Amino acid sequence: MLAGKGFNKVYNLSGGIKAWEKETAFGDEYAGLEMFSGNETPEKTLAVAYSLEQGLREFYLGMAEKIGDAKIKKSFIFLADVEIKHQKSIFALYQQISGSQIERAEFEKDIVVKASEGGLTTEQYIALFGPSPQSTREIAAVAISIEAQALDLYQRAAEHSSSESKEFLLKIANEEQAHLNMLAKLFEES
Repeated sequence: MLAGKGFNKVYNLSGGIKAWEKETAFGDEYAGLEMFSGNETPEKTLAVAYSLEQGLREFYLGMAEKIGDAKIKKSFIFLADVEIKHQKSIFALYQQISGSQIERAEFEKDIVVKASEGGLTTEQYIALFGPSPQSTREIAAVAISIEAQALDLYQRAAEHSSSESKEFLLKIANEEQAHLNMLAKLFEES
């Protein structure tokens, strides 16, 4: 499966996942897919993606309020701003594909569903992982987990979507990968 997706080096783990002794993803493999039936129009796919980006933006802003470390606070505010850029590009693509001249405020009010990447609120993530607001490493680890969940959701949704929607979902997944890379660097530096 991985070799078919462009991975050049694939290693098998003796004993499979049962032999794995490190962290694993949490949640049901279908978690979040309720937002993507696979039959959505590209417009609906983009509306859901827009909502997910808003949920992640709210997470970053919520975490920035709780963090004492100036460096990670600045990084989270930066990531929140990146989510705005993603939303702008998603909205522009929505207008282009739909041929609609809908205003962004109306789009957000009438079209966008309430959702968050990873499926939990900031408070729920904090309760689940219990990171110290003073630990850059712990906060970055939580953010990495959420971005990984978002990346996974977009990739799983793409597998179940029409070819037009699949293209958009994979593009957004690639952007989430860039976020993961940035957070990994922050984690390594802490």
